[in-house]
Amino acid sequence: MTRTCERGAGVPFEPVSGQERPDRFAPGHRVTVDDIRELVGPSTPHFALQIRDRVARLIDGLVPDDPARVEGERAIARLQRLADHGQGSGHVSDHEQPLPSMRLDRQED
Repeated sequence: MTRTCERGAGVPFEPVSGQERPDRFAPGHRVTVDDIRELVGPSTPHFALQIRDRVARLIDGLVPDDPARVEGERAIARLQRLADHGQGSGHVSDHEQPLPSMRLDRQED
């Protein structure tokens, strides 16, 4: 695919997500570890469950010891933790509020 962008006309555009890469879901496509890593790499708590579901669809039907399935299952577990517990971004001071996706365990006085 080619798009015009700031770099100029005819510069190849590399899609980055499962929706932009329908070839990943095409019949006959061999799912690779790189497919999983490309899909999971930019994950954030906000989108973790959507990406988790895409990975699950991608590895569905692969044999249990397939490297892409093993990587996909690891990624699903990590994405679930990310969605459940958020992304730590450092210490939260007493006068600050945590990010909405973070759980803050504070003892009440």
